[in-house]
Amino acid sequence: MPTQEHMKAVLQAYIDGFNAGDPAAVSGLFADDAVIEDPVGQPQIQGRAAIDEFYVNAIGSGAKLSLDVPIRGSHGTSAAMAFTVDVPAMGLRIRAIDVMTFGEDGKVTRMEAFWGPDDIEQ
Repeated sequence: MPTQEHMKAVLQAYIDGFNAGDPAAVSGLFADDAVIEDPVGQPQIQGRAAIDEFYVNAIGSGAKLSLDVPIRGSHGTSAAMAFTVDVPAMGLRIRAIDVMTFGEDGKVTRMEAFWGPDDIEQ
């Protein structure tokens, strides 16, 4: 089972890779068969090719992420972070919470993004 420290480090690497404009660094944090639900309630993104494409597009939008509070671990296999997504080109700001679940190898197996219409500012 991954440690709390490992999970927190992966979530920080997610933020850092995203803000560095490095989609390969971000998608590399995920298992090959991982599932992303962003936001929860929308169709799932599954598998290496789909995850790679998702992050190429998300990072290519010019979006930047900033943590709202410190990353939170758990006594289990999940960690969470509350953050803000700023997309200057679109004049958008989205406040989100991502929960990531980890496999035994320390890779993210599932990412759930919690945000809805009330969390979008224009």
